[in-house]
Amino acid sequence: MIIALIVIAVFALIIYLFMQQASFGKAPSGNRLERIEKSPNYRDGSFQNLSPTPVMSKDASYLDMFLKQFSSDNSRAPETALPSVKNNLKQTPSDKPTITWFGHSTYLIQISGKNILIDPVFSERTSPVQYIGTKNFLGTSVYTTADFPNIDYLILSHDHYDHLDYATILGIKNKTNHFYMPLGVGSHLEYWGIDTTKITEMDWWQEITITANIKLVCTPGRHFSGRGISDRGKTLWASYVLITPEHRIFLGGDSGYDTHFKQIGDKYGPFDIALLESGQYNTFWPNIHMMPEQTVQANLDLKSKVLMPVHWGKFTLAFHPWNEPINRVLKQAGEMNVKVTTPMIGERVVLDSILPDSKWWKLNEHHSQ
Repeated sequence: MIIALIVIAVFALIIYLFMQQASFGKAPSGNRLERIEKSPNYRDGSFQNLSPTPVMSKDASYLDMFLKQFSSDNSRAPETALPSVKNNLKQTPSDKPTITWFGHSTYLIQISGKNILIDPVFSERTSPVQYIGTKNFLGTSVYTTADFPNIDYLILSHDHYDHLDYATILGIKNKTNHFYMPLGVGSHLEYWGIDTTKITEMDWWQEITITANIKLVCTPGRHFSGRGISDRGKTLWASYVLITPEHRIFLGGDSGYDTHFKQIGDKYGPFDIALLESGQYNTFWPNIHMMPEQTVQANLDLKSKVLMPVHWGKFTLAFHPWNEPINRVLKQAGEMNVKVTTPMIGERVVLDSILPDSKWWKLNEHHSQ
């Protein structure tokens, strides 16, 4: 009995010490928590989606998920390096809005003379530590924080590790002028040494004019948040609308399909381009990530001229073949007459001008059959 208690105590101590690492961030408190509690989207101690959103389906099999996670299925990641383009990000590429994708949900928007970086993750693993977790795909580490120009605005969609990376924030914080994020997420950044004067937290439907020519609108998503054991829903998740006098861009973040896409499209559309998640889905969690066919429908709901699928092509965070998301998106888009741009990592999308559409992933498809 005494030995068992000692083992439990030691195990509890190990977990406690592990959770003290700075990468886990810090839950909101004080004035920040007071503001959170006044949000119409915060109820019963956590943020809520617009529709009831259980994270897991009723028939989710945790044993099946565990076995799949450790299976030898080699279709979930490419076996050879993915192709990419290495551009000089410090040179202004065009007077037209330019988007450069770095895999998964990280991309740089250069618009109206400003550099806007979204959900930057440049670590090898989407994890609180770099010795545990799925590594990024071969060929996807062609850019680092050192490659970036000064960042005028860094926008975060939520606090999950594949969107908010501790090491990346530390590597880029001194060249970033201002950070925008949903309510509560600023607690992590403040804990990591970001000056509070450089942090702006937003609630759904809040609009901010960030320059004379750029407006940022925080809009809903259907997802959840949390970086630790007991902080689910303590910070908000979001999508965004980026508006200039000439263009409108939708930044999707992570989201399951719901009526909010049509709400946003009706209120702020039509959009020139929508960057929407298209990977890491499963029927075990159908409410928090979209199936590829739903991604195409969301683009239609938003009244977007062009769909740019993201949230794929860098990390294995679900059980589907790594290239299945883009193949399913293109099949559905063809049936519904939706224009899709498919840049490889580092390849520039220039609105009204250059919309890459090569099927670069086909080079690796024989590894995923």
